[in-house]
Amino acid sequence: MTLLSSFDHMTIQAPQGYQPQARAFFGTFLGLPELAHPPVVTERGGLWFGLPDGRQLHIAVCEPFAPLDIGHPALRCTDLDAFLARAAEHGVPTTPDTLLSPLRRAFLSDPWGNRLEIIERP
Repeated sequence: MTLLSSFDHMTIQAPQGYQPQARAFFGTFLGLPELAHPPVVTERGGLWFGLPDGRQLHIAVCEPFAPLDIGHPALRCTDLDAFLARAAEHGVPTTPDTLLSPLRRAFLSDPWGNRLEIIERP
């Protein structure tokens, strides 16, 4: 028997002073709304973004900072081709991947080198 009901949020790390790039990448490019959060989080330099299903992506300062590759968030989209076109419009490099075909997915990096996976789930 499990007492867990679902996944709530994931935290990724970024270097000090990351906030302007985070707002441009996660807010403007990915279209995620920035969420209000407890003042203690702001004092530590953190930002929270909301996903359409109510889950959240948190970003926290980590010093010394090292980008994550293997441990990465995988975000869903309904149209991978449209996502890849948007990434190209914003100058964000992507790497489509066919390893799990017929599942369609691509990889990209946030502004600090953390790996992100985008999976198409129509």
